Amino acid sequence: MRQFRLIIPVLGLAMSVHSILNAQSGPVPPVAPQRPHREVRHREPVEDPYFWLREKDNPAVIKHLQAENGYTEALTAPLKPFAAELYQEMVGRIQQTDLSVPTRRGNYFYYTRTEAGKQYPIHCRKPAGAFHRIEPNAPEEVLLDLNAMAIGHPFFSLGAFEVSADDALLLYSTDTTGYRQYDLHIKDLRSGNVLTDTAQRVTSAVWALGHKTLFYTTEDPVTKRSNQLWRLMVGGSPVRVYQEKDELYRIEIARTKDKAFLLLEIESTDTWEVRYLHSATPSRPFKTLLAREKGHKYSVEHRAGTFYIRTNKGAKDFQVVTAKVANPEPSHWRPFLPSQPGVLVEGLEMFKHYAVAEEKVAGLTRFRIFRFQSETWHEITFPEPVYAAGGRGTPEFDSVEFRFNYQSMVTPPSTFDYNMVDHHRTLLKQEQVLGYDASRYVTERFWAVARDGVKVPMSVVYAKGVAPDGKAPLWLYAYGSYGFGSAASFDGNRLSLLDRGMVWVTAHIRGGNELGEAWHEDGMLLKKMNTFTDFIDCADWLVANRWTSRDRLVIEGGSAGGLLMGAVANLRPDLCKAVHLAVPFVDVLNTMLDPTLPLTVGEYLEWGDPNQKAAYAYMKTYSPYDNLAKQAYPAMLVTTSLNDSQVGYWEPAKYVARLRTLKTDANPLLLKIKLEPGGHGGASGRYDRLKDKAFEYAWMLSQVGITK
Repeated sequence: MRQFRLIIPVLGLAMSVHSILNAQSGPVPPVAPQRPHREVRHREPVEDPYFWLREKDNPAVIKHLQAENGYTEALTAPLKPFAAELYQEMVGRIQQTDLSVPTRRGNYFYYTRTEAGKQYPIHCRKPAGAFHRIEPNAPEEVLLDLNAMAIGHPFFSLGAFEVSADDALLLYSTDTTGYRQYDLHIKDLRSGNVLTDTAQRVTSAVWALGHKTLFYTTEDPVTKRSNQLWRLMVGGSPVRVYQEKDELYRIEIARTKDKAFLLLEIESTDTWEVRYLHSATPSRPFKTLLAREKGHKYSVEHRAGTFYIRTNKGAKDFQVVTAKVANPEPSHWRPFLPSQPGVLVEGLEMFKHYAVAEEKVAGLTRFRIFRFQSETWHEITFPEPVYAAGGRGTPEFDSVEFRFNYQSMVTPPSTFDYNMVDHHRTLLKQEQVLGYDASRYVTERFWAVARDGVKVPMSVVYAKGVAPDGKAPLWLYAYGSYGFGSAASFDGNRLSLLDRGMVWVTAHIRGGNELGEAWHEDGMLLKKMNTFTDFIDCADWLVANRWTSRDRLVIEGGSAGGLLMGAVANLRPDLCKAVHLAVPFVDVLNTMLDPTLPLTVGEYLEWGDPNQKAAYAYMKTYSPYDNLAKQAYPAMLVTTSLNDSQVGYWEPAKYVARLRTLKTDANPLLLKIKLEPGGHGGASGRYDRLKDKAFEYAWMLSQVGITK
């Protein structure tokens, strides 16, 4: 293996980071060697001297990443007391020993609880007594203590969690690497024994009726595309029942709320297909509900022999139609929930006597309840102008209560049961934030006008007393990809920013779905540049309206939002004072030209296929790594994990290495990489996550002069 060395030009010697720091007057950034790598793309030669950083097993790569961490550690050493102060603030707001709202599933109530000082929740249950209430004196049954299970693992994540219909067996999956590679386990809740039946690389799993048969999906070991469906009888051997060969599609196994059908959901970015099977006959083959048709997206629920089909056929923002199970073809469809201008139908939750439609209007969620007996609709209203709400997946089909979560940027997450009979809502629990007084803060909705005249919504929160005089520091966050909207949600950690006078803004830029499917389509493929210019226009609007100034503005985005940050920094390096690029997708062309990498082929429909010249040329105009230039850049913090399965660690590593050779400013450029097990979301333990967040906050605040 080739060995990596840090070269000191004057001495010509290989030295450790520690030696460099002692030899120089201050920390010296690591210099990654340039090694020849040449490709020809569409008859165009491309040089990439940092391509070798992909070699995860190369000791020189690890040595370089360690040097980057050492440099970051040295440069940020003065911030340690501030980060420790922020960490204590965050921990001090948490009700560390706490209990979730119990949820009835059959004969038991299931809940999680946390204990002070422990990183992970404990999953428990108690019997359901009379009137479907928890039996008050019943002993607690601990199903999974994640703290005990995580012993010896720096990273631990729970995936699937589902109990069989007879309450006897628990299927669950775990990841101990951060690579989102889950192993499936079955636990006998009567004996406490974990059975020997296991599977690897599991992406979803459900029980059929009873406790003898389960279905699960697995992913390809190289591309991580979920592509195979298996049936397993407890005590037997797994049987593969489906394989999706088209690389644009991924699969997932689910079940209707009434448990009558198993659903094999097969999806690409723009085309969906569903296959179904009666849960009571798990050995029979799945049937195709509606064959895949380019551009047709649909999903399914079931009630009383009727399929409720959420479809975009003839309705860009979806409608819901019904069809008998025996005849689901479009010629037999009947309208149930027609499409409406400006209304995105996001989902339909089915109950025995009611249905709940979850819709999005002007970026805000609303629920509408349908009563089958009277065939009437009514709406659940909310008190604040900006908020986030979502169904909590009430598991019982015969329930007359709909459970949902409500929060805003000033209202902590609150769990409600809404009685669909008398329209009364009951607050079951609001997340305790110790020492918090909501009356001290304000949340608003702003609308920036983009350069093409489109209005872009922004969700805003700040402490009372902050004035739009151009002096306030402001943190601008956005994502803007895959049709994933950014919620106007509460974050107790964010109080450490607000209490120091910082304004927080989430920009709902194109590429998400806040304003419907067209909002997504206008920020993807050959319109992706709208995502970046929307963000810039939001920032300019905030400065022009004196909510901040350029030297008081910091910006942040993660994953595809990290791509956003990299593109914006290239397009407008004068936009802000500092940038946090979290697990950033910055090496767009190299990644999208490699079909062996996780996610690549399936994302051609989101970003484009660079094997096609037109798509390649367009992606080349914004790919952050390919557009780095010899110019001044803002201060930058880049964070990632060695085991990230979504965005390879080498993307930010290459980005930082190349940028160091080009930037003409003296602003800090830091790479912080989690070399121990950690994933796309960072650390798995709640305290470890807070330590990482405290560091990021301390660094960003320090860039605008706040250090205590």
